[in-house]
Amino acid sequence: MHLEILRTLDDNDSLANEWNDLLVCCSASHVPFLRYEYLSTWWKTLGGGEWADGELFIVLARQEDGALVGVAPLFFTHNQEGEPVLMLLGSIEISDYLDFIVRSSEIPQFVDALFDLLDSDQAPAWQALDLYNLPDTSPSLACLEEAAARRGWTYQLQQLQPCPYILLPGDWEAYLASIDKKQRHEIRRKIRRAEENDPPARWYIVQDETILDAEVEDFLALMAQDPEKQSFLTQTMRTQMRDAVHAAFKGGWLQLAFMEVDGQKAAGYLNFDYAGHIWVYNSGLNFALRELSPGWVLLGNLLKWANDHQRISFDFMRGGEDYKYRFGAINRYVVRASINRN
Repeated sequence: MHLEILRTLDDNDSLANEWNDLLVCCSASHVPFLRYEYLSTWWKTLGGGEWADGELFIVLARQEDGALVGVAPLFFTHNQEGEPVLMLLGSIEISDYLDFIVRSSEIPQFVDALFDLLDSDQAPAWQALDLYNLPDTSPSLACLEEAAARRGWTYQLQQLQPCPYILLPGDWEAYLASIDKKQRHEIRRKIRRAEENDPPARWYIVQDETILDAEVEDFLALMAQDPEKQSFLTQTMRTQMRDAVHAAFKGGWLQLAFMEVDGQKAAGYLNFDYAGHIWVYNSGLNFALRELSPGWVLLGNLLKWANDHQRISFDFMRGGEDYKYRFGAINRYVVRASINRN
């Protein structure tokens, strides 16, 4: 296993294809936040301005024949505690699941080779390897702990946010039968009321690239009606979100959906329809139309669509908001793995 260090990210189609092919065919963690196009847009704005500065330090592992077999998408910065650290690209705020990109069987060898490199003069002067948002089921965790112990490095694991998700049966009525009776009644009642409204509500998924920019601006306007989200949406973050939406649309995995009443947008969901799963990235609500429960209605219709189209799960990702569990979600978690060298 030969390691290379990548210090720039550009529109390198050759690497993008290799990277994404490895992610799709082999990686133990396969999520949209590890796509080359997603992480390259993240890097352009350093997470929408989350980080003031950073130095790219991506490690690529190749076989003797040059085939790409592993990626550690890292960058060097100072973390929230002010320590000089290596972190995963995408950290922390806007990328819900992160990890290395490598086949499960090759993770131990990959981590060992990576740690050898990080302990050499080729690496920046890091104090900790500070890895956020790894799924708690990631096989990388045990390999990181074992490799750290062999070197006398300190390994700590911290549980972060819950990531509620729904396993879908592939049938709308079967899904409804699986949740609480009162909640089932509420979903049906609110969808029916929206459909019978005068004028009736309609919902749709954006398909036309020529109107995508306008639809994205409408979605950001819905988000901004929430004061907390409005403060989140700095100009740099808006640029980041626009770029991420375009990357997902170009890749064929964007699901930008709206509920509309008489031509006025009432609610929006920005999801990723990727690898057979729906990943709920963000949402927005028109508070002037709250009496129609547009958020619930749109979410119910998206769950019906996901079942009808045989999606495997509906992943609400980070955050333990009550409504997620009322729709039948169960918990898993992301964690923070910190490795300090003494």
